[in-house]
Amino acid sequence: MNGYAARRSASALALLLAASVAGSLPAAALQPRESSPISEYEPAESLEGNFLSAYIAGASKDTAAAASFYREAVKGDPRNAELLERAFVSLLADGAMTDAFRAAERLATREGSNGLAHLALGVRQLKAGQFSAARQSFGRSGRGAAADLTATLLTAWAYAGANDGKRANDTLNRLRGERYFNVFRDYHAGLIAALVGDKGEAERKLKAAFEADHNTLRIVDAYARFQAGAGRTDLAIDAYSQFEKVMPRHPMVVDALEKLKAGKPLTPLISSAQEGAAEVLYGLGSAGSTQGDELPAVVYLRLALYLAPEHAVARLTLADTLDRMKQAERSNEAYAQIPASSPLKLNADIQVGLNLEQMGRGDEALEHLNTVLKSNPDNIDVISALGNVQRSRKKFPEAAETYSRAIKLVSADKEAQHWTLFYFRGTAFERAGDWPKAEADLKKALTLLPVTQPNAKAQVLNYLAYSWVDRNMNIDESFKMLKQAVDLSPRDGMIIDSLGWAYFRLGRWDDAVRELEKAVELKPGDPTINDHLGDAYWRTGRRLEGKFQWQHAKDLNPEPDDLVKINAKLKDGLPELDKPTATAENPQAPADPVPAPVAAPHNPQNPELPKGAPAPNEPPGSADRKPGG
Repeated sequence: MNGYAARRSASALALLLAASVAGSLPAAALQPRESSPISEYEPAESLEGNFLSAYIAGASKDTAAAASFYREAVKGDPRNAELLERAFVSLLADGAMTDAFRAAERLATREGSNGLAHLALGVRQLKAGQFSAARQSFGRSGRGAAADLTATLLTAWAYAGANDGKRANDTLNRLRGERYFNVFRDYHAGLIAALVGDKGEAERKLKAAFEADHNTLRIVDAYARFQAGAGRTDLAIDAYSQFEKVMPRHPMVVDALEKLKAGKPLTPLISSAQEGAAEVLYGLGSAGSTQGDELPAVVYLRLALYLAPEHAVARLTLADTLDRMKQAERSNEAYAQIPASSPLKLNADIQVGLNLEQMGRGDEALEHLNTVLKSNPDNIDVISALGNVQRSRKKFPEAAETYSRAIKLVSADKEAQHWTLFYFRGTAFERAGDWPKAEADLKKALTLLPVTQPNAKAQVLNYLAYSWVDRNMNIDESFKMLKQAVDLSPRDGMIIDSLGWAYFRLGRWDDAVRELEKAVELKPGDPTINDHLGDAYWRTGRRLEGKFQWQHAKDLNPEPDDLVKINAKLKDGLPELDKPTATAENPQAPADPVPAPVAAPHNPQNPELPKGAPAPNEPPGSADRKPGG
């Protein structure tokens, strides 16, 4: 097969999971950014140049560059309040806490209404144990639903730091209304009560939060740890087990269950007011991250980590958020700082390896993951990550062998939890030219897929059905599957392109045009889809439009092999047909005797994974909620 089907699966998970890095990153990368000056950017020669550079960096979500250039700009115009505020936010987002607090002091002095400045100063005071001053700062930190929620929760923790549980509880009771507020209130009220020694109130509040929301890991973890500490190990095990049914093999849950079943104690989730306040800021940052508000999320997470540097879940969420901001180097720095004692450390180490591949450092990624594998030879997630990088590097036979190694470790009753392994191995076999094995794996993945993952099912249907169409096999069934995939994911331009291209391969040109026009509308910047539409236009006699689409595809930076084919079509068009092509009504008719060029994968360096498919061991933080939560 030509390999075009390899791009049939969308990119939502591009390279799953990942592996350990502390030993493979340069020493400088392992230093916390909170204490590291930013020096890798050459300042401009003028105030205007530094401001413009900072503005562009901020628009590109490059927090390190923005902080560096704003720092220089403020030196050129130290009385400019707007410039100082921009610098403050950038410094805070980049974790340059000393400079950020200095800017916050100046802002709070100049304009008392800057809520974020007062919030940051309150966090610094709370860390220093200056609880009364912290409460005053939080009281000045702004108005609005989000600001009130933040200020109220942090004020309550400042009272808890002073061991005043009653005033902390009275403060929290001011939160009313939104269900989200109520759950957050009960959760923190329970943690505060546990910290100040009111065990009865702690149990009532944590139980209320748990019963209202079984979907958030931190609530489940806090409740279960409290029950375990009170000697009710059975309740703790039951809480973790319920969570595990919907989110299997979460490393924190696996670790807790292993300890409980071995009779080992679990430490409380929170052991100080500083850690409790960090939990507030982590929760807000995690919520913002899942909603796409990356910059505010990073600010909250930086403040959380200033209070509690060992907060592994906050560190992992920060790393994940930076990764989605296309800041892979900064993301790896955050992953590297996750404590070695954390159950999340292996996840972080794996992700570093995957990030190295995404950064174009594939050889380092392979070396790194092989090193991690030596220490964890039977860890399915590490093996799967290595297979993903091999597949991304076009080492398809090696990738298939690696996935087989992982599959051998999966018991029959756990196969459904690892359906992605069969899917990945199937795509590797297909790219390696072993279609019988590929077909078997793709079919198995389809049978194992849970009904709760319709987007993932659409991707597997798409890949298998397109592969059949490309081989002139199972035509009627293929069309049913492609139409089902479109129904499951009607806004996925890649899947609609599959259906359109299947029509094209069968000689149903008008149907192909209809579907491919939809696909181009959904993904106008995709060179392959534009190329396909050009082919369809040509076959329907719309040759001027066909050449226009080919030229557009050429301008969209297609893969080198595709570019050669597009140039040939721009010069000579498509070859004339001299025999009937197959149709859905006549699937046995011979296919196009001089087939139209079939596009290569969209990104051969990174064969894409199924959209919506869960990572076998999805990192927590921004993704620590079970489906439907």
